[in-house]
Amino acid sequence: MRELDGSNAGGQFVRSALTLSVLENEPVRLENVRGDRPDPGLAHQHLAVVETMAELCDAEVSGAELDAETVEFDPGLSNGNESDSDTASLEGGSYAVDIGTAGSVTLLFDALLPLATVLESPLSITVTGGTDVAWSPPLDYTRQVKLPLLGRYGLVASCEVDRRGFFPNGGGRATLRLAPSTLEPIELVERGTLEGVRLYSTEAAALAEQDVAHRQLEGALERLDLVGERAEDGGDGEDGDADGLEVLERQERTATSPSPGSALVIRVDHGSGIAGFSALGERGKPAERVGEDAADAANRFLEGRAPVDPQMGDQLLVYLALAGGRVRVPRVTDHVEASRELLDAFGLETALERERDDEAVVSLESAPLL
Repeated sequence: MRELDGSNAGGQFVRSALTLSVLENEPVRLENVRGDRPDPGLAHQHLAVVETMAELCDAEVSGAELDAETVEFDPGLSNGNESDSDTASLEGGSYAVDIGTAGSVTLLFDALLPLATVLESPLSITVTGGTDVAWSPPLDYTRQVKLPLLGRYGLVASCEVDRRGFFPNGGGRATLRLAPSTLEPIELVERGTLEGVRLYSTEAAALAEQDVAHRQLEGALERLDLVGERAEDGGDGEDGDADGLEVLERQERTATSPSPGSALVIRVDHGSGIAGFSALGERGKPAERVGEDAADAANRFLEGRAPVDPQMGDQLLVYLALAGGRVRVPRVTDHVEASRELLDAFGLETALERERDDEAVVSLESAPLL
């Protein structure tokens, strides 16, 4: 059993460790779970990941309870290829999960996505919880940024939403569908030509009278005009236009939800990939400010060279383990470091080449997991 220490990591360490355990078909013991958080141990959304993984694999688990700081997980999968003892095989099927709180639906999806590479048949999982909540990607980031980007490298996945779940009640419901997939090496080092932006603004029905979704979107567009000023000062744009930042798509949605809330996601399309930026509505925060916050994050991205946003940068490391490749990240965050340490614990040593302005290229060229 491989022993892993989460003293200096949070929930992503737990999710990625369980994902790698299944992919490697290797038992793990997680100690000091979420050890660097004020409230260490498994919270509802982390427990949901443990329980879901266990159900999919029919795994043997100990420590699957709230606040547990030690978890043992043995996937015990059969080998899909008798000639290759290192290849695990996971059956598909249909499952339903209720996180029970406003715990993040999208973070649970993040843990499940890589499992498409060991599926024998399609897998469908419907999850009830928070679809657009703090400290996790909003649902439209998963649907409009992450899945399309991974789809370019062979991941076959889709996400359907029945209703939104905002803090504090959650109650949202979405379904992730995965099909058996084979990934190509990830190559995301150069950004390529900027193509344009897509904006996805959502309000709960309780906020429709305040026109929140429209105001969020307009606030973002107002702030994104600053990109055009940079182009005028020497960028690649012509005649002071927004350097190719044409508005390719704009969506305003009013959604059924047990709680009032709102979310905005900005997607930046460019030659080699996609980047995403988001902000959530808060009580007392003007809707226009929500849009401005997301646009500010997009503007910071446009000033650099990385082809992915900071959140996607660290989330892609597990896919390097599956297929190999290179990713230029905007900065080496604590999540990037924790992910590299976790991969190293599984015998997958990544290389990191630091560059100017905090950017770095993370690569894994040696034999990947699959």
